[in-house]
Amino acid sequence: MTKNELIEKVAKKSYLTKRATTEAVNNTFGFIEDALTRGEKVVVSGFGTFLIRSRAARRGRNPQTGQTIQIPQKKLPGFTAGKTLKRKVR
Repeated sequence: MTKNELIEKVAKKSYLTKRATTEAVNNTFGFIEDALTRGEKVVVSGFGTFLIRSRAARRGRNPQTGQTIQIPQKKLPGFTAGKTLKRKVR
């Protein structure tokens, strides 16, 4: 499902205009993004948790030259599904 498909389905289900729904969906994703940027986790009860995960620094290998390189630590967004969502997907 794409973002536009999500907007259309939410608009139909909630009887809102497509413009209002687009703004609501964009704002929701924006708030999640802002919270993750600040290092906070976002818990949506019954759905799941959005959080920041740290990937440790490690050694890697350049596949073209075979030279060993140091890959720096970095932070990545992550999602953990909640119990309710896991049960429904099974």
